[in-house]
Amino acid sequence: MILYFSGTGNSAYAAKRIGSAIQDKTVNLFERLRNQDTSELHSERPWVVVSPTYAWRIPHILQTWLEQAHLTGSRDIYFVMTCGGGIGNAGAHLKKLCARKNMRYLGCFEVVMPENYIAMFSTPTKEQALETIRQADKAIDQAAGMIRDGKAFPALSVSVSGKLSSGIVNPMFYPMFVHAKKFRTTDSCIACGACADVCPMRNIRLMDGKPVWGKDCTHCMACICRCPKEAIEYGKHSQGLPRYTCPKEP
Repeated sequence: MILYFSGTGNSAYAAKRIGSAIQDKTVNLFERLRNQDTSELHSERPWVVVSPTYAWRIPHILQTWLEQAHLTGSRDIYFVMTCGGGIGNAGAHLKKLCARKNMRYLGCFEVVMPENYIAMFSTPTKEQALETIRQADKAIDQAAGMIRDGKAFPALSVSVSGKLSSGIVNPMFYPMFVHAKKFRTTDSCIACGACADVCPMRNIRLMDGKPVWGKDCTHCMACICRCPKEAIEYGKHSQGLPRYTCPKEP
């Protein structure tokens, strides 16, 4: 069974492409994460978790869910991580997670997809995104082939910088940067509530017809990138940048 979490569509794309290639069920974890639903999921085939990379590891919201989730059946588990640049030493932390859950860690596969972190980086044009995805398809298909054949993913070479990023920078990055303080709406907001609907943390509510952000934010960028009127900004950094959602179906 393929389990995925996706804010702007990159991991959803990879998960569905893998699911199609290996003919296995694909499950969107959005509602389970949002409702903190850790009830039983069962699979006789290996688990495949497809996740975005947040500060060189899987998102904390997904980490917490996996630690508590009741996964029955197969004890084999693969991880596929989409990223804009690299995943650092994420695999080492996932291996420890699997050991705590008594699951057999079969590796972590890195897939470079279009950058979506509009809070800090530049987002691509549609043409640039499609080219990046075209190149990513090869990696996704390679991962799918190894899963289908029951082979563990090869270990990635991790630099000292990668180890520091996943091990030391990640826990500091969250309290320093992962917050909703800079989100704001412009006069283009039509109070449709789409931002609240796509927030996996239930961190957005409408007040007097305008979205208000709370303190629980995972920086998935779903609210700002999925706003139908592009009426959300993140400080001044996002001004003039194209909003990114995955432009291609698997």
